[in-house]
Amino acid sequence: MASNDKDAIQAIYKDNYSLIQTMVIQNNGSEDDARDVFQEALIVLYEKSKSESFELNCQIRTYIYSVCRRIWLKKLQYMRRFGNQVEVLEDTIPVEEDLEAHDKLNNQYGIMKTAMGKIGEPCKSLLEAFYVHQKSMQEISSFFGYTNADNAKTQKYKCLMRLKKLFFAQYKNGN
Repeated sequence: MASNDKDAIQAIYKDNYSLIQTMVIQNNGSEDDARDVFQEALIVLYEKSKSESFELNCQIRTYIYSVCRRIWLKKLQYMRRFGNQVEVLEDTIPVEEDLEAHDKLNNQYGIMKTAMGKIGEPCKSLLEAFYVHQKSMQEISSFFGYTNADNAKTQKYKCLMRLKKLFFAQYKNGN
């Protein structure tokens, strides 16, 4: 990175920004805050990488996350959003656990997306109508042509059980 390799910077951004954005937003920040924190961390990484004594002893993802987390916690403290709680938070959540939890959720999201792709119609549309678009059972009943909301609810349950079966089959197989 010390050689200003644009591709390396883009790769670091692509591989790490969403994790930082999630961390900042979940801790009372905005997308703008996340961009600022990430840019500051890239500057820190750049400056450190120019030093001959700099030795990276962890994955770059862990380093970036750790730097961003520290920057964000300091900003929160400065803005007095949490006061003394920031110091407590920093001591209670190890970086590795945050990264592992995020990776696990991303993996589960990918498995769920694949399972939703395999479930077929009308189950996919019915589950999306209820869970994503938050339609009532009466609206779903009318749209899908069920005789009443109870029948739609029964069909939603059957679809959910089918989705659950697909999800856990993939989850147990590691994909």
